[in-house]
Amino acid sequence: MAQFVWGYDSDNGERGRGAAGPAGAEPGRHFLALPFPPGPERWHENYPMARGDKQSPIEIDSKDVRHDSALGPWHASYDPGAAKTILNNGRTCRVVFDDTFDRSVLRGGPLTGAYRLRQLHLHWGSSDDHGSEHVIDGVKYAAELHMVHWNPKHGNFAGALKQPDGVAVVGIFLKVGKAPKPEIKRILQAIDNIKTKGKEAPFQHFDPSILFPKSRDYWTYHGSFTTPPCEECITWILLREPIEVSSDQMAKLRSLSKNGENEPVNPLVDNWRPPQPVKGRIVRASFK
Repeated sequence: MAQFVWGYDSDNGERGRGAAGPAGAEPGRHFLALPFPPGPERWHENYPMARGDKQSPIEIDSKDVRHDSALGPWHASYDPGAAKTILNNGRTCRVVFDDTFDRSVLRGGPLTGAYRLRQLHLHWGSSDDHGSEHVIDGVKYAAELHMVHWNPKHGNFAGALKQPDGVAVVGIFLKVGKAPKPEIKRILQAIDNIKTKGKEAPFQHFDPSILFPKSRDYWTYHGSFTTPPCEECITWILLREPIEVSSDQMAKLRSLSKNGENEPVNPLVDNWRPPQPVKGRIVRASFK
């Protein structure tokens, strides 16, 4: 399949950004002359699945959620030695793990079998009042962390993408508060090493389970990746309790650039997909 370029800016490339471009840029030079890759409204033109019936993210409305007493607790056992690198791919900041065998796995909850941790990444806004992809009862959080796992019974990650039970993602909301979670510091400190697109740095001895909130309560539904090609292979486990970050920590995420090293700085912000139609899917909750 051809690799199409895609982005988060709306059709004219001006979402969350002044039409004049970055401060200090000469009008019409280097910046507005660039062709903007299609934003979320147009992803389906190159990736038809983006208009499928099981797309993510969604807005969760508590009154439509079904408590399911059969939903048990989920468990993660992660090997800190599996963490490998952190990178800026121009669309997010991603931590990559060794998934060649069952060394870091997620089990339980709505899942059957063990799913291997492959990577985690974040979505965030241009200000503290939005940035999460899922919306809960109208509430948008400052950011959303996704821990991506795949089902090894399908042979490899590419095989898992083709199966409805191929991938499980734990979603954790980040909210700006007065008691920031110290554990997120480790990721934010590493951001200085990956300021520009294409930068990658070693990121070792990290146990991502330190990022979990105290409560294990979750919502679950069947959905998709929130980035093209938007494959509908994901069992979502969205944690009800957010973790807290400081406003300064959010600013650190926004200090990343979506451009390469020798290009003008273009802040990597608003890398979230808007909520998609629920289309009759049932969201189940592990809690009342």
